[in-house]
Order: sequence, then structure tokens, then C-alpha cells
Amino acid sequence: MFTCADCEIIGCRKGEFEKVPANCPIKEEEVYECAREEYEKEEIKKFIDGTIQLEKEGKGRWSRVEETIQFCKMMNYKKIGVAFCLGLKKETKIFVKILRDHGFEVSSVICKNGGIDKKALSISDGEDLRGVSCNPIGQAMLLNKEETEFNITIGLCVGHDALFFKYVEAPTTVLLTKDRVLAHNPIGALNCAHSFYRRKLRNK
Repeated sequence: MFTCADCEIIGCRKGEFEKVPANCPIKEEEVYECAREEYEKEEIKKFIDGTIQLEKEGKGRWSRVEETIQFCKMMNYKKIGVAFCLGLKKETKIFVKILRDHGFEVSSVICKNGGIDKKALSISDGEDLRGVSCNPIGQAMLLNKEETEFNITIGLCVGHDALFFKYVEAPTTVLLTKDRVLAHNPIGALNCAHSFYRRKLRNK
């Protein structure tokens, strides 16, 4: 089992490989050999170089919105897909307009696409289910059909986002993560995990 989250040495960053713990992933030579082979593929090489240039030029200067726009420009993408939550339609409309102002063709798909009744999808008995279910698989398939070059998600629910990533074909990034309690700022719970939010996060 790998325990990078608990590591205080971080030899991978410093190049101090002789000091790493016994279960350090750096010792998985076969994995890294396979990874290096992937990085040699032309499309991957171009993609990873874009991320390196993005950090070099925008670190500490660009917001996530700006980084996303600049990355799409660096990669010469023309057609962008946006999969978004109904609850963030206002913010999505603003973002899509910004993308179009930068010259991108944008195809956006709302989470409620298809209008599937929740009762038709649920396998739980006795649940009081009302309304239309989100359809992340539909979002992915529709953007696949549009042949988007790069996709951006805005506020997809936990689990729905996982299904979207599973079925979508083009590379995808997350612009905004949903958190209904903390104004879409999930790190707030971690920042307060040892103080104000401790009781809520305790395993009872």
C-alpha cells in the first residue's frame, strides 16, 4: 500500500531517493517505465508540455478560469465541451460566453438532459423519489457525439462526475467542484477539520 499522504521525506521532489520509505512508489520501476513510454507518444508529449508551459507562465498569476482558457489556446483546441449542473447554470452561462469571446466553439450540456425520472433509475425500495435524475452518461455521450477536443465540468455531483469521466472520450478538466454547504469550496472543510468542522468530519 502506498502512503504518500503521510510521507514527510518527499524524496521524489528532492531527488533524495536513498531516504524514501520502504513502500515508496518510486521503487515501482516497471510502472514508471510504462509511464515513460506513454509520455513518448506524440499526443501525450504535446499535452504534458502544455501543462508544463501553463505552470511556467501562469503560476501565481492566473485564476483557474484563466488557466483553463490559456491551456486550451496552447493546445490549439477549437471545440470545447462543457458539462454542467443545473444549479450552476448562471455561472456556466458566464463562462461559456467568456470562452466564445476567446474564439472557441462551445457545446454545453446540462445535467438534466434526457429528462429521466429518478424512479426509473433507482434500485432502492421505499424511497420518496421525485423529479428528474441527472444524466452524466448522457452528458458524456452527447459531447462525444459533438466530437469535442477538450471538456470542462462545472459542479457535477459526486458520483455523477465519476460516471461522466468513465464515459467521456476527450480529455477533461474540472473548473468547479460542487459543495452545496461550503459555497463550492470543499477545501474549507479540510482547513477547519481540526477546529470548527471537526465534529462534522468525525467517524461516529
